[in-house]
Amino acid sequence: GRKLAGGYLMSMKDQCTLSLLPKLIEAGIDSFKIEGRMKTALYVATVARTYRKAIDDFNESPDKYKENLPWYWDQIHQCTYRQYSTGFFFGKPSDEGQIYDESTYEQGAIYLGICEEGSGERAIITQKNKFSVGDEIIIMKPDGRDIKTKVLEIVGEDGMKKDSCPHPKEKLSILLESSVEKYDILKRLN
Repeated sequence: GRKLAGGYLMSMKDQCTLSLLPKLIEAGIDSFKIEGRMKTALYVATVARTYRKAIDDFNESPDKYKENLPWYWDQIHQCTYRQYSTGFFFGKPSDEGQIYDESTYEQGAIYLGICEEGSGERAIITQKNKFSVGDEIIIMKPDGRDIKTKVLEIVGEDGMKKDSCPHPKEKLSILLESSVEKYDILKRLN
């Protein structure tokens, strides 16, 4: 939203319909679009994975969905810098649905890369953000599991071991404490 002399013009909080899923499913909606433009790969992967689990949980048991609601919210909050509202789903948003203060960004997670090839504890990734040997990171599994692990070794494209990797887009071979598979996403919490 653009800042004007009297405030902000349509500076909405990001829309999140997690709490509305039962109503949307019961209304017959069977397809959800995840906004990805101007978002990080970590955001898109986390939101898609979280919604997939929330929908599956609700279809299995509405009680399971209710019990896991805090987990869904926690997952989403780890990968974004903006606050959320339900947008225009129930009419015009209240003042709480809009952003009037530039300091409303929240802490998030740092996307390290996606496992392009995985064998045991070794992963090949194209590194997106800096991390170092000894860092505790999280392996995001497609089924919703988050596995905490430690970076034991980093090997650069030149075959040399390194303590850290400050240059984005470098292809790396990394050794972790835990097993990793193709398509797992690696992240580090702020």
